[in-house]
Order: sequence, then C-alpha cells, then structure tokens
Amino acid sequence: MATSSLFSFAQSLFARLPPTLTPPDWAVSEAQGRLVLLLNHVLMQEPLAMERLARQQGRVVRVQWRDFHFQVRISPAGLLQLERATDTTDLSLTLSAATPWELVAPLLEGAKPEVQVQGDVQLAADINWLIDHVRWDMEADLARIVGDVPAHGLCDIGRQMAQALRRFVPGRAPFAATASAPESQA
Repeated sequence: MATSSLFSFAQSLFARLPPTLTPPDWAVSEAQGRLVLLLNHVLMQEPLAMERLARQQGRVVRVQWRDFHFQVRISPAGLLQLERATDTTDLSLTLSAATPWELVAPLLEGAKPEVQVQGDVQLAADINWLIDHVRWDMEADLARIVGDVPAHGLCDIGRQMAQALRRFVPGRAPFAATASAPESQA
C-alpha cells in the first residue's frame, strides 16, 4: 500500500493552485507590516545591530520571492520602515527558490536559502552580518507573558519538534509525487 507524506500532499496542493493566485492587497500589506514590526522588535534587542543599520540610514532594501516582494527603508534609528515599491533600491535580494519547500529546507538544516544579491556591497555586508549574528530570543519574550518556567518548557518543546523535523526531513525527497516501496533488506 502506497502512503503519501505530508510533503507530497502539500506539493499536490501547491501544484493545483493557479499560477496567478495572489492574496488580496490588504492581506499582503498587513503581512508586510507585521513582518517589519517583528524585525524591528528583534533589532531593538541588539543595540549593535541598530548601530550598524543606522550607518546605512535612508538606504532602501528590496526582498523578493517569486511574485511577492517588499521594500524597507532604513531609519536614522537603525530600524526598518516599510516603503512603497519603487524602481530605485540600494540593495535587491531575490530568493531563488522555486517552491516554498526549497525556501524552507535550508533553514531547517541551519543554512541560508540561495539568494541573488544586486546593489551596494557594504549594505549587503551589513545585512549579511545581521542575518549571521542577530537572533530572536523568543523564550525571553514569551517569559514576559507567561513567566520563566512555562516559557522555558514551551521553548524546549519547540526545540524538540524542530530537531525531530530536522531528522525526518533529510532522508526524504521533497514533495515526492508518490511514496516509494520500502527497500528489502538482505
């Protein structure tokens, strides 16, 4: 009996979506605004990161994956401001992944997804430094809401789930159309 994995199920759903299917503008705008708020929250926990970005104030960074994109302008405080899409950017980061799986898989392995970089070299170096050195301390934020002990327990559960997913994913072909028969052992 052939069984299908969650990955093949997700791939079949993704393949059935029309290529022109896009979320409504208000949903995209809200998602972009929330993403910028989260990024600024993480940046505010790292004064050195804000200092590095403040040196790049006024510069515009565009991030794109397939048809989705957003632009941010670096504020004098070293934070990000959502910017309307324009033709002039100082740095353009284009994620090369064709599918969501190709975008997420490297992250699960602790690597970076493939990115095409165009624009200012120093700004690109500062953004790369941020990606390499700034981490969200989710446990500390959660502890402010539920307390230290529950936050630690919830984050431990999350880490165990992430480790299980990392062990599960490498042996799997991403989004295989059909499950292969079990190999016979000699």
